[in-house]
Amino acid sequence: MISMNRLVKTALFCAAIFITQFSFGQSAQFPLVKDFGGIYEVPEASERPDGSMDYYVLVDLSTGAENNAEISRWVDNVARMMNLHGLAGVSKDRMHVKVVVHGGAIATVMNNEVYQKRYNSENPNIPVFKALEAAGAEILVCGQSMRARNLEKSDLYDGVNVALSALTTVTTYAPKGYTVLKF
Repeated sequence: MISMNRLVKTALFCAAIFITQFSFGQSAQFPLVKDFGGIYEVPEASERPDGSMDYYVLVDLSTGAENNAEISRWVDNVARMMNLHGLAGVSKDRMHVKVVVHGGAIATVMNNEVYQKRYNSENPNIPVFKALEAAGAEILVCGQSMRARNLEKSDLYDGVNVALSALTTVTTYAPKGYTVLKF
């Protein structure tokens, strides 16, 4: 026969396990960039973005994907950055994000036809870029990187804009107050 004391301890232990499962088993959230860049609430975080501020961010995206058949973790990280701000209460109209793609990351902006020829896969990054655009981000590609890789505007997915260069994009927007993040 189980003692009442042991039964109470067992019940408390089971309740603790049950409650813990709910606190750590939360679902990813997508407050600004829908379906990409999933993030989680961290209630104990004492440092958070300020929802009353405007954020000006220029992402210098030059790192290529580890596996071209999968979404680049760096492209998804742009969505994560935007969603983290959204989770903290920064609205879409307060997030001013430009992403300049160059170097090894240039494949992420290729259209499906060109991507298929090079990697035997549709470009998995296009839906992420489209979701970023829907959340207000502007996607730019370095014209110098395009020329170095013999790419034309028609080789890129619809919606991406061509900049003269990544270098001049950074030097143009950093003095305007954009925080530069290097991915």
